[in-house]
Amino acid sequence: MKLIRFGNIENEKPGVLLDNGQKIDVSDFGSDYDEKFFGADGPKKLKEWLYHHQEECPKINDNLRLGPPICRPSKIVCVGLNYAKHAQESGMEVPSEPVLFFKASSAIIGPYDEVILPKNSKKSDWEVELAIVIGAKASYVSEDNAMNHVAGYLLHNDISEREYQLERSGQWVKGKSCDTFAPLGPFLVTKDEIKDPHNLDLWLRLNGETMQDSNTSDLIFGIPKLVSYISEFMTLLPGDVISTGTPFGVGLGLDPQMYLKDGDEMELGIQGLGIARQKVRS
Repeated sequence: MKLIRFGNIENEKPGVLLDNGQKIDVSDFGSDYDEKFFGADGPKKLKEWLYHHQEECPKINDNLRLGPPICRPSKIVCVGLNYAKHAQESGMEVPSEPVLFFKASSAIIGPYDEVILPKNSKKSDWEVELAIVIGAKASYVSEDNAMNHVAGYLLHNDISEREYQLERSGQWVKGKSCDTFAPLGPFLVTKDEIKDPHNLDLWLRLNGETMQDSNTSDLIFGIPKLVSYISEFMTLLPGDVISTGTPFGVGLGLDPQMYLKDGDEMELGIQGLGIARQKVRS
């Protein structure tokens, strides 16, 4: 099942993208895609509800904006340097255990919304990533049990201001959390529809030129490891997002380096998780 949210910013409604491409409004189900929804086995209950009520659901006009496919989660936990070649291009060693940082949930926008460069930004960068959505509260879970805590997957563009991140002291969060720096979607795909999340092609194009082109088989730390590891340090709540890292090909690693500017357009996708596009504005 593919979960979407649609409508104006801060007023999105829940919907479902059907296999035939039609979008339907499931507001009558009675729940947005939030912590309560995921924690109460919402995807399963929604699927059962649709079996009886799908024909009654209003169709969604294709002209309506798609928002982020989940309602604002309690946290976004990101994994740094989780592809060996990306660590190399960043001038950093391949980590012996996952590198973690936070991204503010206030940075979340929809898959086709504009990315706004922050004031005085000089080094804003792109990062296509596979993101996990937590489906059940996780604390000290084992790797063997970790996948039972995953609800599904979505596409994430982990926009990063490298000067803020690397040159302004402190942790990476300053360069990761600017408003509009977390485009999510276009949809959330429930876990049952993705046979192997560790074998998905992912890519990003900037103004039509391919910058990133890889596969999640190159992840250093896989999803069970990440869920288990992160749950040692904090409780993961239903609806929380784990972003698993980006592959080789970011602007930071180019020679000469290249960063986002007003008027640029990013197009990115992950096999089975759709395609997103974001224009860049100052």
